[in-house]
Amino acid sequence: MHNSNEFVQASTWYRNHLDHPGEFPLSFRYGGIAYNGFASEAFREIGRQLAADDKKETTRLIWMLQDELQVTLQAAFYPTYDVSEWTVWFENTGNEDSGILEDVKTTLVFTGKQPVLKGILGDHINAYRPYAHDLADLPIHFFSGSGRPTHVNFPYFNLEYGDGGVMLAIGWAGTWSADFTFDGVATTYTACSTNDLRTYLKPGEKIRTALFVRAPYAIRNEASATNHWRRWFVNCNLPANDASGEAVRPFSTCCLASDTGLPNSDGSISERFSTWRPSLEKMLSEGLQIDFRWMDAGWYIAPDGSSPVSDWWGTVGTWTLDPVKWPGRSFRESTDFARKHNMKTLMWFEPERTTDPESLAKHYGYNPSWAIRTEGSRAITNNIGRPECLAWTTERICKVLRENKVEMYREDNNSDPGDLWRWLDTQEGENRSGITECRFVAAHYQMWDEIIACTLSFGGCGFVDSCASGGGRNDLESLRRGIPMLRSDSDRTTTALRLSMTKSFNKWIPFCGANTKEKETQLAPKGRSDPYTWRASYLPALNVDAQFVQDPDQDFDLLRFGLNEWKKISPYLLKDFYVLTPWHHQEDKSSFTAYCFYDEDRKRGALLLFRMEACPEDQLTVRLPFAGEESTYLLTDEDSNETWLRDGAALKKAGQTFILPERRTARLIWIKAQE
Repeated sequence: MHNSNEFVQASTWYRNHLDHPGEFPLSFRYGGIAYNGFASEAFREIGRQLAADDKKETTRLIWMLQDELQVTLQAAFYPTYDVSEWTVWFENTGNEDSGILEDVKTTLVFTGKQPVLKGILGDHINAYRPYAHDLADLPIHFFSGSGRPTHVNFPYFNLEYGDGGVMLAIGWAGTWSADFTFDGVATTYTACSTNDLRTYLKPGEKIRTALFVRAPYAIRNEASATNHWRRWFVNCNLPANDASGEAVRPFSTCCLASDTGLPNSDGSISERFSTWRPSLEKMLSEGLQIDFRWMDAGWYIAPDGSSPVSDWWGTVGTWTLDPVKWPGRSFRESTDFARKHNMKTLMWFEPERTTDPESLAKHYGYNPSWAIRTEGSRAITNNIGRPECLAWTTERICKVLRENKVEMYREDNNSDPGDLWRWLDTQEGENRSGITECRFVAAHYQMWDEIIACTLSFGGCGFVDSCASGGGRNDLESLRRGIPMLRSDSDRTTTALRLSMTKSFNKWIPFCGANTKEKETQLAPKGRSDPYTWRASYLPALNVDAQFVQDPDQDFDLLRFGLNEWKKISPYLLKDFYVLTPWHHQEDKSSFTAYCFYDEDRKRGALLLFRMEACPEDQLTVRLPFAGEESTYLLTDEDSNETWLRDGAALKKAGQTFILPERRTARLIWIKAQE
C-alpha cells in the first residue's frame, strides 16, 4: 500500500515502487496467503526489461511465486505528464492446477485535507451526468457488473485533495469496482477488475488485471486538471491513424442508408449495389467531401441463406456479403469508387452475438457449441473466449475487410455479457469464478489487435470504432485501439442532451462523435438540420446524415456550411477544453451553454455559444480562464465578422458579453492572441 505525501514527485513515486516492489500498490490472495506488493521474501525475480521511447519509460518485471505462478508487472511512466500506469499478469507455469487466486486489487492512499471526488456517471440511464462528492461526508462505492464497462458508471475519477489532486482510471472492458474512503487524514482508493475473480488456473492459463492509471496534478483547479488529462490522453493514448503511426485525427462520415428510396430498418439494410452510386455522385457534384462512407448493419446474408428484408438484428453471424444486395464484386466497386474520390469506407459488425447457430454450422463451418444461450435472453452469445471461435470469427471479419478494402472496422455489442460470463463460470465447476470474463476480455483485445493489423496491411486505419449500444465500451484500454464514433445512442434525441454530454464527456474522452441529423422528432424541428444543430455537433468525429438524391428539399448550402465550418474548427477539437457555463440536465433547455477549445501552443481557439430553446435571457458574459493577463486577444464572430479587441486581464476577470437575440441560436467566436 502506498502512503503518499502531497506532491511527491511522480517520477520518484514510480521509480521507488519499481526499486522496492514489496511496496507496489497491488495486493491479492493466492493459495490462502495474502500478498501486498511483490516482496523479495516471496517473489523470486526471474526477469527485468527496461525500454524507453519519446513518450514513456516502460519496465517489465517477472517473478515466480511458489515456483508455479508466474507474475508479470508491466508498468510505464510518462515523464512529460507525470503519469504512471500498470497491469499485472498471472500465469500457471506448472503441470498441475494452481492455488486459488482472489482479492486482486490496487490500493492507493492520498494524504490531504478536504477531499472531493469529481467525475461523471456512465452512458445509458445516466447520460454522463457529472457528480461531486465530499468524501468527508460519506465514502463512495462504484460498481459495474454488466460487462459493458461505461454504461451506468464510468471508470475515470478526479480526486481533489489538499492543494492538488490526482486523476485515476481503470482500463478494462469488463466488470470493475472502485471505493473511496476518507479517515480524516487520508483518502484510500481501492479498485479492481473482474469483480468476481476467485479461480485456480489450469496449466498454461494466463489472466490479467485492468490497466490502472495514476495522473497527479499540483494545482487544485478542475479546468487545469481536465486539460492535463486531455493532453496526456491525446498525445499518449489515441490509436494510430494509419501505417504512418501518427495519431488518429478528426474525420467526417456519412451513412447512405436513408438515401436509397427503399424501406430502412434502423441500419443499412436498404443499401445495395444499385443505390450507392447516385448518392456519392450527387455528394461529390455538390462539393461535399466526406472522409468515410459508412456501411451500417444489414449488409450480410442470413445464416439460412436468405436475404433479410428488415431484420438486421436477428440475422447476424455469417459475416458474408448478401449476394442479392451485393452480387459479385459490386461492394468492392463501391469502395474503389470512394477511394478514387479520397473517401474511405467503414463497416459495421457485431462479433459477440450470433443467430441461428445450426444454419451457421451447416453452411459456414460454425461449431454450435460456441453459441451460448441463456434463459430469458433474446441474444445468443458467440463465445470468442474459446480460441477456435475467436479464430473463426476474426478470420471471417478480416476476409470481408481485405477483399473489399474496407479501411475501418466498426463494432457494436447489443447485449450485456456479465450474466453470461458468470453463468459460464458455473459450467467450469467449483473455484472458477471470473475465469470466463478474463478470457472474453483478453480475446476481445486480441481480436481488435488482429483486425487493426489486417486493415493496416492494405492501407487502412490503425484504429476501430468502439460501440456497444452507444457508449458501453469506452474504457481506456479499449480506447487505445478504438474511438467512440457515437459516444451514446441517446445522443441523437435532443440538442439539449447533446450539449449536456459535451460539457461532461469531453472532459474525459477527447475523441468522440455524434450525428448531425436524426429522425423527424429528434435534434431539430421536423428532423431537419440547421446551424444550431451543426454547431452542437462539432466533435472530432462528425457524422453527416443526409439524403442526397431522395430528399427534394435537401439544403445543400446548409450541408456545405456545416461541413466547411467543421473543417475550420476541427484543428482545435483535440486541444484544451473549457466549460464556461454550469452543466445542465438533458431536459433543461432554459439556459445558455458555452464552451471553448483552445490551442495553448498557437494561442488560438474557438468559442461556441448556445442560447437554448427556452432560455429567457438574451445575453451571456463569458470569462476565459486561459487568457494571459499580459496579452491582448482578438475575438471575431464567424457570422457577422464583428470583432472585439480585449486585454487578457479583462477577459479573465470581467469577461466578454455576447448578445443572442433569438432563442435556439448559436454563435462561433474565433479567439486569437495578438503578437
